[in-house]
Amino acid sequence: MMQKVFFIWLKQSENKGIKFMRFAPQVKIPATYMRGGTSKGVFFKLDDLPEAAQQPGKIRDQILLRVIGSPDPYAKQIDGMGGASSSTSKTVILGKSTQPDHDVDYLFGQVSIDQPFVDWSGNCGNLTAAVGAFAISNSLVDASKIPENGICTVRIWQKNIEKTIIAHVPMMNGQVQETGDFELDGVTFPAAEVQIEFLDPADDGEEGGAMFPTGNVVDTLRVPDIGTFQATFINAGIPTIFLNAEEIGYTGTELQDAINGDAQALARFETIRAYGAKQMGLIQEIAEAEKRQHTPKIAFVSAPKSYVSSSGKQIQAEDTDLLVRALSMGKLHHAMMGTAAVAIGTAAAIPGTLVNLAAGGGEREAVRFGHPSGTLCVGAQAVQENGQWQVKKAVMSRSARVLMEGWVRVPAETLE
Repeated sequence: MMQKVFFIWLKQSENKGIKFMRFAPQVKIPATYMRGGTSKGVFFKLDDLPEAAQQPGKIRDQILLRVIGSPDPYAKQIDGMGGASSSTSKTVILGKSTQPDHDVDYLFGQVSIDQPFVDWSGNCGNLTAAVGAFAISNSLVDASKIPENGICTVRIWQKNIEKTIIAHVPMMNGQVQETGDFELDGVTFPAAEVQIEFLDPADDGEEGGAMFPTGNVVDTLRVPDIGTFQATFINAGIPTIFLNAEEIGYTGTELQDAINGDAQALARFETIRAYGAKQMGLIQEIAEAEKRQHTPKIAFVSAPKSYVSSSGKQIQAEDTDLLVRALSMGKLHHAMMGTAAVAIGTAAAIPGTLVNLAAGGGEREAVRFGHPSGTLCVGAQAVQENGQWQVKKAVMSRSARVLMEGWVRVPAETLE
């Protein structure tokens, strides 16, 4: 019966004539889909982008939004490569470095899920783990620097924050080694370990600000209609606001559903984040925080406690130095952002910060913290020079691998 109806419809259409609307074909752009740490995103070589998108601006942002599938009022990113979370709504643009003694320039774009903008205000520490591998495989690193076997050291210039990052990428038989036995909590399968060094991770700020933008390791943060809290504001890895879990009604053992399923709690965190951003000098008006979703991050800390991670793994109190839960793009992260891990390691190394106190206080060069998916160790060395705290580098291990490579496609009008 269906075939007969279809035939009649065709016949009627032939008699009446069919009007065809003409649409331009989609544009193909070379791209690679990669996981880096506990994030994944779409990677592009700068010179593979359409000419109009090789410079910052409207066309570049439109392309990245369309590739990821934003803005999506359904918040699912069904019509794009995004996965409807802060960990998967990400894009990376890489090119040969314009900086002396660097191999590759790395630009990160955090794509809003339901709003039409790309946030360029910070770095993605997790995807940094994939930058070295992509750079090697796509001829962005000089061939003379790449060993047949062993470790290839890739010097990365992070353009968003204007900092140097060094990736130590394992090589086997002239190719990037992606498989291995390194396990990273928050990632399902083991892979090859990639060590990442964030050099001088303290953000200099738009006006040359210090690691602690207020000059204090602990401040008082007053948020109208919500409360008054102790807070550590730090610019290291990424601008971050640290709070005490107990002061805001949490234990520090919470998993995603406990926070992300509570719309009132998320709104409260966003309000606290906005007032913290203003006190850090990142915004002038509270309303500006809505257009600055990627930075600052907000996190809460507590002393070690036993809990069950999101995978069902039992984390004992003695397994960690402290517990940390962090929000990204308005939701509790399923594990920990790489840049926030840098902030945690840096703050833990400096006596008197809320992070340091939660870890037991005193001087330390490494800290293992518990997050919703498990634990993570990050190292940082702090020194005090002329009354200012300085951290020369922060170090952590991640893994990365290619998930898919080829082209992404976007409608031609995206380039208009």
